[in-house]
Amino acid sequence: MTPGPVLITGCSSGIGRATALRLAASGRKVWATARRIESIAELAAAGCRTLALEVTDEESRRTAIQAVEAADGPLGALVNNAGYSQSGPLEEIPLDAVRRQFETNVFGLLRLCQLALPGMRQAGRGRIINVSSMGGKLTFPGGGAYHATKYAVEALSDALRFEVAGFGVDVVLIEPGIIRTDFSSAAIRQVPEPSSGPYAAFREAVIRNTRDVYTEGKLAKLGGEPDDVARVIERALDARRPKARYRVTASATVLMTLRAVLPDALWDKFLAGSFPRPR
Repeated sequence: MTPGPVLITGCSSGIGRATALRLAASGRKVWATARRIESIAELAAAGCRTLALEVTDEESRRTAIQAVEAADGPLGALVNNAGYSQSGPLEEIPLDAVRRQFETNVFGLLRLCQLALPGMRQAGRGRIINVSSMGGKLTFPGGGAYHATKYAVEALSDALRFEVAGFGVDVVLIEPGIIRTDFSSAAIRQVPEPSSGPYAAFREAVIRNTRDVYTEGKLAKLGGEPDDVARVIERALDARRPKARYRVTASATVLMTLRAVLPDALWDKFLAGSFPRPR
């Protein structure tokens, strides 16, 4: 078991909540965080310490790391889970919305790594778990902004893994496929809503496919539950020598393998079976 406290971001629901519950049940000192402290009250009852943490706010980030270190010493592990999907055709997404997507999914994640690393280096050990996605290795139409953030998380993690290994710190990527959470509903709410125009039919297809893939579509059968990801995160924390990457769910294995072997033209043809080309 990785020694030291574990700080987890984005614990109000889904993967973050399941991970906090699983790790707390195993006897770890878990610090569960979310933007609204009241949204994680049940985690406190389950044995977690809870903190309000807005990953896009510098004061909030610093306060959270300092609180954990003051109470329990340097972090044993940081689980960067907080994130959401900004969906929609790239021509229509306001740049401010794209910036918010990167602030949460990328810059907040990286800054928390920067704040946690000095304590980890001093202790000579630590583990950073970055929750990426199969979407960091492939791209669906209508998800360009979100996928761009996950590609960035993959690149940052690959560089960081090399840079901090000599200090006794491991960096691990978790690459979930389809996980049945409220992620899809949140993604649908982020789609811009033009009433007409060149992307109207495409926009509706993005909404429909996002809903189907998490509920009743064929790919939904290859999905998993939040605790499936939590179990893999626990395995990555327990491993003496963790792997650089862990895929989660059959959907991740199938789609990432398909993308790796298909030329771009055939991948686009595969996508055209589900998404109408805007015209």
